[in-house]
Amino acid sequence: MATNLQDLPLADRIRLVEDLWDSIAADQDQLPLTASQREELDRRLDAFEHDGDLGEPACRVLENIRQVL
Repeated sequence: MATNLQDLPLADRIRLVEDLWDSIAADQDQLPLTASQREELDRRLDAFEHDGDLGEPACRVLENIRQVL
């Protein structure tokens, strides 16, 4: 019996999406990069290697977000 996704409770639909996303993430090495994606990644890596800025620690970023909210 086929189930309409809209008939599922919201929590179940969210769990399905999370499971689907996890399965995609597990196989991401099978997705080839386009030439433009590879160029952009190379550009960003070059910029990072040039300035070496590690950015802000996640805990500080989250603290700043909480202060704004």
